[in-house]
Amino acid sequence: MTEIERTRGAGGTPGGVLEFIIGLTMAFAGAYLLTSQVEVSSGFWRVGGYNAFGLTLIPLLAGIGMLFFNGRSAVGWLLVLVGAAIILAGILSNLHIYFRPTSLFNTLMMLGLLAGGLGLVARGIRVH
Repeated sequence: MTEIERTRGAGGTPGGVLEFIIGLTMAFAGAYLLTSQVEVSSGFWRVGGYNAFGLTLIPLLAGIGMLFFNGRSAVGWLLVLVGAAIILAGILSNLHIYFRPTSLFNTLMMLGLLAGGLGLVARGIRVH
């Protein structure tokens, strides 16, 4: 075994562990700062001008009722899964995502930390 084969770094390669750790820290810092500038809100579920959230609860509640009666009911499990999927899809489809106003310097710092950190992580994993 050569010295390179015995020494393992980040990702099992003889790359730089320190580069990997610094890059990971930079990437996490950039991602945190970037996501802290994002504002998320949601709207109402409307079908034909009426609030439709209550209708999406019907399959979920019917499935839960069936499962309380018989825990092995395939139809009950199917209704619970379909009802939960409908609710999740409705929530995700009604999200409004906005980037808060910030200075160009702050935006460049956030994106620079994220991009530089990902570059250092990639450099730390490759063999050099």
